[in-house]
Amino acid sequence: MSTSAPVPLDHLVDTARYPLSDPASAAGQAVVSRARRELADRGCTVLPDFVRPELRETMRRECADLAPHAHYDVETVNVYNIAVDTDLPPDHPGRRTYRRGNAFVPRDRLPGDALISRLYTHPHFRAFLARCFGLPALHELADPLSGLVLNVVAPGMEHPWHFDTNEFTVSMLTQRPEGGGDFEFCPGIRSAADERFDAVRDVLEGRGDHLVRRLPLSPGDLQLFQGRYALHRVSPVRGTTARHSAIFAYSERPGVVGSVARTRQLFGRVLPEHLAAQERAARVRADGLLD
Repeated sequence: MSTSAPVPLDHLVDTARYPLSDPASAAGQAVVSRARRELADRGCTVLPDFVRPELRETMRRECADLAPHAHYDVETVNVYNIAVDTDLPPDHPGRRTYRRGNAFVPRDRLPGDALISRLYTHPHFRAFLARCFGLPALHELADPLSGLVLNVVAPGMEHPWHFDTNEFTVSMLTQRPEGGGDFEFCPGIRSAADERFDAVRDVLEGRGDHLVRRLPLSPGDLQLFQGRYALHRVSPVRGTTARHSAIFAYSERPGVVGSVARTRQLFGRVLPEHLAAQERAARVRADGLLD
């Protein structure tokens, strides 16, 4: 983790539009109110042009230079991220499988002075996100690999339909592909009390287009998303340019470290911190959903 002094936000963020260090201002309150309203309505909000225009090419280049460090592992998956040989009824949507070509550059490969690292570690940015999500506070992950990552979707690859296991996601597109790579989601397609397998199956089989929203994103836009109950995907990337996005991972409690199995799946390796965390505590889930 970076121990350097916080970089002034106005070097990174359009603070006239997004006054993160002045939450009591009228503009600061308006930004948070809009984000909360859109998160409540559809589980997603986008803050366009969050990063200053003059820094977007620097951010793109920094991330593109880091992309070769991504761990690639094409997997066969289903929307619930459970074993594809799980015993399920014949018409269950979890029986449909996809090739996931996601790749991730882990945090220990990201320089502390990279723009996305500076943003991730800035306390005002973290406090701003907590306000948008209506949480008392957010903490950086203690995980040395998954706190901040660069997601790489290569041409011909996709991140197929899935649900998140975490309650919220913060991300920023840093490089747009020539074609495809669209973020698509189905807000509120399930709840903690109802899996709504029929609706999920309709989307997977091409009958649920009325449930799907497509979200245009540009480099430098900040996306806040609640993917626990929203089926979502990144559509196949076309052309010769990969899709890059920074994923900023935080937790409502300090000291969070990823599981050994999930860490090995994402990065191809684990560190002593993951083994120690596995010994300390068992994972506790807040709902009874399949994944």
